[in-house]
Amino acid sequence: MSDRTISAKTRLCGVIGDPIEHTMSPAIHNAAFIQTGLDYVYIPFHVKEKELGKAIDGMRALNVRGLNVTLPHKVTIIPFLDELDSLAEKIGAVNTVTNDEGILKGSNTDASGFLQALLERGIEPKGKKVIVLGAGGASRAISFILAERGAHLVILNRRLERAVELAGRLLTTFSKEVRALKLIAENLTWALEEADILINTTSMGMSPNISETPVPSNLLRSGLTVSDIVYNPIKTRLLREAEEAGAETISGVDMFVWQGALSFERWTGVKAPIKLMRDEVIKELQAHEK
Repeated sequence: MSDRTISAKTRLCGVIGDPIEHTMSPAIHNAAFIQTGLDYVYIPFHVKEKELGKAIDGMRALNVRGLNVTLPHKVTIIPFLDELDSLAEKIGAVNTVTNDEGILKGSNTDASGFLQALLERGIEPKGKKVIVLGAGGASRAISFILAERGAHLVILNRRLERAVELAGRLLTTFSKEVRALKLIAENLTWALEEADILINTTSMGMSPNISETPVPSNLLRSGLTVSDIVYNPIKTRLLREAEEAGAETISGVDMFVWQGALSFERWTGVKAPIKLMRDEVIKELQAHEK
């Protein structure tokens, strides 16, 4: 940050959420702005739910170029926006807002970022049997992009009614049958027998609860791709045990970096420096682990 000058011409981007202290988005975006020579700066804003409308008014008034949106605002922000892209509209959640001369456009780079993380590894989800653990906001984004891509989904969640609701939304949107099951050992065993891809969208295994895992190690095997959207720690217990079983693994760092990169490109029109952004996240995480 020391090798840049903030001026009246500097464009402002940021992230809003509650809480916000944990975010690593400023580190990756500011590093990317410096690397690409763009006169932008990225700042975290702590915005409580009752202040959301005022914050978005402020985005317009201050001509903030772009915002990332994190919990708990991804759904409640929608009424304050002027437009949604088709994917954000289908999902019903927004994590990126772009200000085009006062017109606020919402998009969902969580979904696109997850897909890019798969494709980057040469994994095409079309036609694959995919097991999604969890039915919250992240699961919704990931499930919609995978259903749109042509994957066959099974959603498992501790609260069955949430999995059923998500499966119903996918059926309505894509006319595609999606299995919804309670997240218990018996259903996991059945679902994983013929699965190609397993995705954990729950918080199990997230720091400080690093000894937790949503899947017993004996159910993991070679030929399976295992993705965990938890990125702190960089390698969760689920990913460690999947590697030991011979499965291919994808860290949550990949999705986090790609969602950020796609936001960056929407705001700037410049290709994001993916490697730099990934290196920055890993450096931050390793510093926190010490």
